Amino acid sequence: QVQLVESGGALVQPGGSLRLSCVASGYNFKNEGVGWFRQAPGKDREMVAAISWRGSNTYYTDSMKGRSTISRDIGKNTVYLQMNSLKPEDTAIYYCAISTAGLVAAKHLYNYWGQGTQVTVSS
Repeated sequence: QVQLVESGGALVQPGGSLRLSCVASGYNFKNEGVGWFRQAPGKDREMVAAISWRGSNTYYTDSMKGRSTISRDIGKNTVYLQMNSLKPEDTAIYYCAISTAGLVAAKHLYNYWGQGTQVTVSS
């Protein structure tokens, strides 16, 4: 059974940083893509960044481009999202997800989802 567990969300002041982690279990990675998404209250879930598991290629959307870095540790089956210069509009639940279609941007192509971790940016 595939399980994705996100962690690292917290309350942080504007301008602060956080590193989110996503640990995958019960899954044998081959050529999948892993994405980080976020959903703010009353808004649609949107992609933040994605990474290919094997080639380590990355993709960033405009939502946090220049302020975030996605990376993965194959040995730990873990994907990270480093977020810097956080703003109040970054407040959301952050989710990681696996796409068997590889490194893709379309949300509907992600097959497995975690339960999310809350990030709140406020002074």
